[in-house]
Amino acid sequence: MRDLKNIKNLVIKIGSSSLCDDEGNINKEKILNLIQQIAYIKRKGINITLVSSGAINAGVHIMNLAKRPQTIPQKQALAAIGQASLMQIYEELFSLFNLRCAQILLNHDDFDDRKRLMNFNNAMQALIDYDVVPIINENDTLAVEEIKVGDNDTLASLVVPAVNADMVVLVSDINGLYDDNPHTNENAKLIKNVNGITKEIEDMAKDASSKVGTGGMITKIKAAKVCNDFGCDMAIVNGNQQNVLVDLMDGKDVGTYFSGVAGRTLNSRQHWIMYRSMPKGSIIVDDGAKLALINNHTSLLPKGIVDVRGNFLISQIVDIIDINNILLARGMVNYSSDEIKLIKGLNTREIKNVLHYKDYDEVVHANNLVLVEGVKK
Repeated sequence: MRDLKNIKNLVIKIGSSSLCDDEGNINKEKILNLIQQIAYIKRKGINITLVSSGAINAGVHIMNLAKRPQTIPQKQALAAIGQASLMQIYEELFSLFNLRCAQILLNHDDFDDRKRLMNFNNAMQALIDYDVVPIINENDTLAVEEIKVGDNDTLASLVVPAVNADMVVLVSDINGLYDDNPHTNENAKLIKNVNGITKEIEDMAKDASSKVGTGGMITKIKAAKVCNDFGCDMAIVNGNQQNVLVDLMDGKDVGTYFSGVAGRTLNSRQHWIMYRSMPKGSIIVDDGAKLALINNHTSLLPKGIVDVRGNFLISQIVDIIDINNILLARGMVNYSSDEIKLIKGLNTREIKNVLHYKDYDEVVHANNLVLVEGVKK
């Protein structure tokens, strides 16, 4: 038995495969079964935030299309058509249990912009205070490659700090993480509990995406890493299993459980820098700076910078990489890319002579720099 009695804030992600029938059409009976379990859990005093897929599939169903289209404009149009219908279904079914719900549509740049992120955090807290179930989906109608999250497994993990989630549950059409691909190996064994996302765990995540969704096991393992590094638990369960959410919260060994205790528990700001912001460029550092960052978690000074890639402004997030293009850290810069190009390789005392001003000694201060876990010297 797992001890989940201290869970107070829960994020539940429902994948398209758990909302649809075998033909990819929205199935109200399957949705009702999940909402009935959510209502039961919520009455135990647990706050629930829902991350829901299914808008495009709902649009396909409404438009009586034979199959899901492949072009981006068609998908965006169907997302707009289907999202309204999907929310109508949620409102109708939640009302059966005297629960209210609210719609939030997000893209990755909503997390990237600190002001918008704070507004989102405040709105989410207000919805929870109103005892409303927030239903979050990616804004597929407006999403383009540069700003989209890409899959709702990742989106659920990015929501964690906004609601101070204790656990994220990914509801899919698979029982959990196996030691091999269960679709090709009938002897594959289900991994019940995972304590830390190791290379071995990552290697088990052979992708087997659902035909009605976008997220496979690889995205789920990445989401587990994002959750665990905030001290948040995560679980993968099969939505087709009877009462699987209730059983999970009762501590039964269903699905795969990823313990947040094994994570490194980044604070909200560090978590934003590492996972929720979008790097605007890269700073390449020499071996001396690399060792100083890894061994002592020092600030990054101009002296250790070899080159700069991309165009970015002051206070934006960048990747910090070594000369072999290996990611070492992410951090918030004190100077723009153009300014860093002028002062790279120089001593700190020379900054003012070149730029005619010096607000900071550091290009990236240690307090605004997060190392990649497990990076090697």
